[in-house]
Amino acid sequence: MRSAAATTGELTLRTLAMPGDANAAGDIFGGWVMAQMDLACGIRAAERARGRVVTAAVQEMAFAMPVKIGDTLCVYTDITRVGRTSMTLAVEVWAQRYLTHTMEKVTAATFVMVALDHEGKPTPVPAE
Repeated sequence: MRSAAATTGELTLRTLAMPGDANAAGDIFGGWVMAQMDLACGIRAAERARGRVVTAAVQEMAFAMPVKIGDTLCVYTDITRVGRTSMTLAVEVWAQRYLTHTMEKVTAATFVMVALDHEGKPTPVPAE
C-alpha cells in the first residue's frame, strides 16, 4: 500500500483499465493513460479557473512500468503555478494492481492548461 508521502497532489481521477484499452499482450495503451491524465488536469484546472480550460502543452512524459488490464488507474494532480491565463500542473499516475493494495507509480508529466472565456479566447484565471 502506498504511503501518503509517496504521491504528490490530490487524487483527481480513478478509473479501471479494461480490455478495450489494451494491446494483445494485455498492456494498456500509453495514449489511453495520457488521455486520463488530460481528463484529470481538465477537471482540476476548470475547478481552479471556475470555467472552461484547454490543454496547451504536455512536458516530459515517460513510462516507468506498464498498466495491465484490471488495474485501477489513479491520477494525482497538483497545481504548481498560476499565471495570468494559464496553470501548470504536476501529474502523477499510479496503478493499483488488480485485486491487491499494491500501488506503483507508472508515469508523471507536467501539463499546462489555459483558461478560456465563452468565445474561446484566453481569459485571466480568477484569484482564489
